[in-house]
Amino acid sequence: MRSSLEQTYVTELAAYVDEKMRLAMRECPQGDSLKIAVLAALNIADEFFRARDDVRSGHDSLAHRAGELERMLDLALGSADPAADAGPSRPFADAQGREEPRTAVHG
Repeated sequence: MRSSLEQTYVTELAAYVDEKMRLAMRECPQGDSLKIAVLAALNIADEFFRARDDVRSGHDSLAHRAGELERMLDLALGSADPAADAGPSRPFADAQGREEPRTAVHG
């Protein structure tokens, strides 16, 4: 196969796919090569989707924690600085990474 990727990387990819094909053959020994290839592809896609979801979940968790830390810092700084009661005017990112303007809460 020809590829613009590094040869060692392509070899590593091929070995990974080969291993997935061998695992699929164990689960479906009477399957033809197309069926085995589709089963291997589905297993690889499942791994990818699970890894992608884990990354998204981790990002959301970190964004939430960062927001909580920012809120705690704002409260701590606000108690030491009366001018901070008006609230900062800079935007901040919510858990999904969207920027939202901050608003001051007055009682």
